[in-house]
Amino acid sequence: MKHAIQARPWLAVVLAFLAGALVVTVAWVAVATVDRVRGADPGPAEAGPSESPGGSTASPDASSSPAPPANAGEECPDPTVEVGTADELEDALTAARPGDVIGIRPGEYVGNFVARASGTPEQPIHLCGTADAVLDGDDDGDGYVFHLDHAQYWVLDGFSVTNGQKGVMADGTVGSVIRGLTVFAIGDEAIHLRNFSTDNVVRGNTVSDTGRSKKKSGEGIYIGSAESNWCDITDCDPDLSDRNIVEDNRISGTTAESVDVKEGTTGGIIRGNTFDGSDISAADSWVDVKGNGWLIEGNTGTNSPGDGFQTHEILDGWGTDNVFRDNTATVNGPGFGYALTPVLDNVVECSNRATGGDEGLANVECVRA
Repeated sequence: MKHAIQARPWLAVVLAFLAGALVVTVAWVAVATVDRVRGADPGPAEAGPSESPGGSTASPDASSSPAPPANAGEECPDPTVEVGTADELEDALTAARPGDVIGIRPGEYVGNFVARASGTPEQPIHLCGTADAVLDGDDDGDGYVFHLDHAQYWVLDGFSVTNGQKGVMADGTVGSVIRGLTVFAIGDEAIHLRNFSTDNVVRGNTVSDTGRSKKKSGEGIYIGSAESNWCDITDCDPDLSDRNIVEDNRISGTTAESVDVKEGTTGGIIRGNTFDGSDISAADSWVDVKGNGWLIEGNTGTNSPGDGFQTHEILDGWGTDNVFRDNTATVNGPGFGYALTPVLDNVVECSNRATGGDEGLANVECVRA
């Protein structure tokens, strides 16, 4: 080969040209391959939300879970203002601004208290106290002891609420956290989210002794509004109180359901709660879900006058797509652990357990996840 090149100098030029072309070709192929790989991975696709009859998202997945205020934290920050009387508490609520932390000293605060100011996701407004700080409505047949009246991004933490027709009422509340409260001796329901209250968390509260004034209205935690009340509450539109989380609450001594979820609500979670239905006299289950796309998971119930967990279709298109998972029902009563009436697209997974119910686990076959 060496002699051939020496004999033919033009051959060296041709070979050098071919070698250079080969290098350029290899480099071009490598770059093109990288570009194709990059172009083939545009990132996760955004899935469009499924629609409920009310037009809101309806998925029990974690993706539909509410996001609490960014700075809610697990404990209250140091107070920016402290109160020791009912008048001081009213003044602090009126003057509240984003980022404020109202500390309630131990004692009794008699009255009906209203919050109308709003925080922000970055700077929620905190209202904090211990169980020895008691808000007393002074009449279990009248008034809301504490009312979030279209106030958004609040954290209610640690204090006690008693002796009103309603305990904590939230109207039009968004991104708020109600946690660690002790709510007891209430005329109707203890904690109620309604009137388009969305993306809230009700966590770690102790609820007892409800329905003292009206047994049928003595729910522990109530989400949304009955269709019969929509014209009074939401101008006759469905009450889309969506994507609320109810978790880790201890509920006993209620005369109606521990948790009642109304038609019109979508995409919430009921998780890790403990129910004792020994005092239920105006309902027949711990949990009644009439909304769509709720996940009911990891709850424990004992003693029901009927079934443990129920769904109902009060209005066409509602009471479906709900999932029951990993709950424990010790019914000690005449019904099922899980009763779907009608079944629709509701699911009872085989991870659920039920004992002490005369009818058995459920009125449908369980589904293996």
